[in-house]
Formats: sequence, structure tokens, C-alpha cells
Amino acid sequence: MARLAGIKLFKGLDIDLAPIEARANWRRFDPEEVLVDFDEPSTDVYFLLSGEVRVLMRTASGKEVILHEMRPGDLFGELAALDGVPRSANVTALTRGEACVMPAAVFKELLFSHQPVAERLFCLMASRIRELNARFMEQTVLDLRHRLYSELLRLSSPRQDRSGERVITPPPFHHIVAARIGCRREQITREFTMLTQEGLIERTRGALILRQPDVLKARVAEAMQTDH
Repeated sequence: MARLAGIKLFKGLDIDLAPIEARANWRRFDPEEVLVDFDEPSTDVYFLLSGEVRVLMRTASGKEVILHEMRPGDLFGELAALDGVPRSANVTALTRGEACVMPAAVFKELLFSHQPVAERLFCLMASRIRELNARFMEQTVLDLRHRLYSELLRLSSPRQDRSGERVITPPPFHHIVAARIGCRREQITREFTMLTQEGLIERTRGALILRQPDVLKARVAEAMQTDH
């Protein structure tokens, strides 16, 4: 079975990936290793086979904003492969893992010769643009508190054993949440304290539990209407 068969872009498609894999490279990486950095001229596309990575942007003053965290099955680097422009983000490993590194020419050949792959890539890019648009809107319209509520909802998933509750596993570090929504760690700590006192969140050893996610959703919706 092809090693790329588990990648979301190819999963379930009737494509012989062996010739493609033969023209790609395989890279193992360690935690905190930089896979792609800002303004690099490289144009390879990375397919995550194992491990997790973080995608972030950095201002000239050194302030960082986290865009995504990616897991096995995900890909990154497709923008540089398509337009040849230097890298716009940094990608750093969070864990040990392995990636398939595909040259831009091979990637584009694959897209142009297999319409289902191209369609999946278009849908992936569209979903990323929609998410960035939503975050841009929140950054423009919402204050810190409501941006935090929205980000917690986005990071969470339904809790299986409790109806209505949502959970973030593992619990996020305060400085990471701050880098996601563009504020300081101390502000996040203060807001988390208030949310805990209200009974809206609870931090356990392995997770952050959103006790009443509907309340957070309602507050975000109201803030969107009132334009803080």
C-alpha cells in the first residue's frame, strides 16, 4: 500500500501513487525542528505521515501569531508550490514525526493529471480561506474576551460522555492561546480565571472542559451584533 494513501488529499481515490512517491523525498523530524521558515525560496509540498507541526506568522518586531496546528494526513507548502513566491509562514515540529517532501513540479503534475485531487485541494484551500476570513472578522470586530470565547469553541470538540459539553485535549497553554488571538499571556490567564469562577470552564489534568459552550456561543453572537 502506498505510504501517501492515508493523506486526506488522496484518501479513497483510485490513483497509483507509487510513481509519485518514487519522485518524492522522505524526511524525519524532531520536536522544535523548523521544517519551513519565513521567506525561504523553497517550493516543496509537505505531506505529514506522522507527528504534529505548528504553522505561524511573525511580525518584524518578533510577535508571533499561530495560524494552524497540523496532524498526520495534512499537507502544507502548497502555496509556494503553486505561485513560486517565498514562504509566508514558519512551520515548526511539535513532536517527532515524518513527512513526504514532494517537489513543486511533481505536485503540479499530479494536480493537472488527476481532477479529483485538484478538486480536493481547491476545497481545502477554500476552507482555509473561510477560516482566515472568520478570524480576521473576529480580530476586527470582537474584543479580547469574545475572541477568546470563539477560539476556545474552535479548538474544542464535543465531549463524548457528557451531553452538550466540549473539550480541548490536551489543555492549551496560556501563551499559545494568546498567540492565536493576538494578545498577552497575562490577559488570557485573567480571562480563564473569570471563566472558571463563572463555571463555564474547568481545567483537569488532561483537558480543558467547556461546561456551557452554548453560553459562549451566545455571547460571541451578541458581540458580533453589537460591534465592540
